[in-house]
Amino acid sequence: MNKTSNNKRLGIGLEQLFSNERLDFDGLEKKIIDETPSNDIVEIPIDEIRSNPYQPRKTFDGETLNELADSIREHGVFQPIIVKKSIKGYELVAGERRTRASKIAGLKTIPAIIRDFNDEEMMEIALVENIQRENLNPIEEALAYDNIIKSTNMTQENIAIKFGKSRSYITNMLGLLKLPEETKKLVESGKLSASHARTLSKMEDKEEINKLANKIVNENINVREIEDLTRKINLPKTKKDTPSIYKIYEDIMQDKIGTKIKIKNKKIEIPFDSDKDLERILEILNIEIEGE
Repeated sequence: MNKTSNNKRLGIGLEQLFSNERLDFDGLEKKIIDETPSNDIVEIPIDEIRSNPYQPRKTFDGETLNELADSIREHGVFQPIIVKKSIKGYELVAGERRTRASKIAGLKTIPAIIRDFNDEEMMEIALVENIQRENLNPIEEALAYDNIIKSTNMTQENIAIKFGKSRSYITNMLGLLKLPEETKKLVESGKLSASHARTLSKMEDKEEINKLANKIVNENINVREIEDLTRKINLPKTKKDTPSIYKIYEDIMQDKIGTKIKIKNKKIEIPFDSDKDLERILEILNIEIEGE
C-alpha cells in the first residue's frame, strides 16, 4: 500500500491509522468527524449499506442493540457512520452497531461520512474498532489477526505494535485457531474463557482438548488446575518424543517465530501454512533472498 499517496486521499486525520504506530480508534474517529465539514455529512439509505467485508465480529448482542435502538428513537444517531462508496450502494467502514440499531429503530436513512479506502485499510479499521471497544470474542479476534497476516505484509510484531498488544499475546491468540471446532464454539459462546483456551491450545490431542474443555465448563475448573492437568497429559508424550533440553529450545523458538517448532533427529522443523507465512518467518529470522 502506498501510504504517501493515500494521505492526500484520506485526509490528515487518517495518516496515523496507516503508520506503524499504535492505533487509537476513538480518537481517530472523532478527528475524522471533527475535520469533516457539516455539509459533507450526508443522509444515506440504510438499505443500501452493506457490512464491512472484513468485519471480524460475527455475533452481536441483541439486548445492547435494542437498548441502542431505543436511544436512537429518542435522540437520533449520536454521530455519523463512515462508509465507502461501492458499485452498488455503500460498504460500512465504521459504525456497524449504530447501523444495525438504526435499522431496528425503523430509520430509513442514517448520517454518514463517505471516504475512499482500499481493502487493507478497510480491514485494519474494522479490526481496531472492535478490539479497542472490546466487542470481539477471542476466536473472532484471532481470526482477524490471522486474516491481516495472510492478506498483508504485516508481521506479528507489526500487529502487536499497531494494536497495543504484546508479541506473546498475538502469538497466543493465533494459537487458539488450532483448537478443535467443538472447543472453539465453547470459546465463542463465552462458556470457555480465553485463558482456559490458551492453555488447551498448547495440547495436540484434539480428543483430549474437547474432553478437558467440557470438563472445565461442567465442573468450573480454574486455569491453574487445568494447567496442571494438561502438563500431566503432555508429560509422557514429551518424554517419549523430545528430550527435555530440546523442549526448552522449542518453546523459545516458538515464542520468537509464532509457530510450533519441532526439534528431533538433529533437525529443526518450522511449519508454515502459506507463502506469506513463510515470508513472515524469514523476516523474523533476518533472512533475505537475493534478487528480490
